[in-house]
Amino acid sequence: MQMMTGDLSGKVAIVTGASRGIGRVLAIGLAEHGATVVVNYKTDAARAAATTGAIAEIGGSAVELQADVGRAGEASRLVTETIERFGRIDLLVNNAGRTRFGPAAEVTDDDWDDVVHTNLRGPFFASVAAAGHMREQGGGSIVNISSCAATLMIDHHSVYAMTKGGLEALTRQLALEFAPLVRVNAIAPAPTSNERNLEYNPDYDRDWGRVIPMGRVAEAHDYVGPLVFLASEQSAFLTGEILHVDGGWTLKGHTPTLDGYDYEADRRRG
Repeated sequence: MQMMTGDLSGKVAIVTGASRGIGRVLAIGLAEHGATVVVNYKTDAARAAATTGAIAEIGGSAVELQADVGRAGEASRLVTETIERFGRIDLLVNNAGRTRFGPAAEVTDDDWDDVVHTNLRGPFFASVAAAGHMREQGGGSIVNISSCAATLMIDHHSVYAMTKGGLEALTRQLALEFAPLVRVNAIAPAPTSNERNLEYNPDYDRDWGRVIPMGRVAEAHDYVGPLVFLASEQSAFLTGEILHVDGGWTLKGHTPTLDGYDYEADRRRG
């Protein structure tokens, strides 16, 4: 019987939206487990370079590649350039995401297009492009980063929740279509401590931590182990699954009040 480990040595991974936040931590975590990582970014070249620099500091291999994955042609180009540089792609992590929170009645055309293009068009077209190469080389894994907001409805998250629900449906559909050589799964994160959320609410960690059964919000590194599992042969017979990494939050479903959030700030983010 073959021994299965979480070692990703020799594998090439793309992480979209890896210049900051969860994507940055996932990229570094994959490198720590031996993967060569393509750090994708849309606009923030400096932070993307900082991510690859952090990977180099731990002895890993990484390169940053710019692409707006919300555009089908650029999502496909990202995959093509990865193949040109490294000759293969073993893992695609569709992490890039946009939010645009606010009351449904105030959603603009620009809000809709920005969130849908990034959260759905990007994963769809990047996955199709990646799966073609993965089949040719004998296999691969795609992991979509969804959200518990696809399961628990949260005030003022209409477009975001819609896209994450669609991403989970896409996960199951592509798992069916890409089997048996390419596995497609998703991770659904919980409320997570990061720069963006703390900008909305300096008390974010406390306010959300007290409604989560495990007693705290997530840290981005909480998702590295599940991602490595889904990327490796440890999960060789797992496809079409949505893995909630949420400290039990979806068991309870409570949310703190969101009345004090500055939703307009989200529109100003690049």
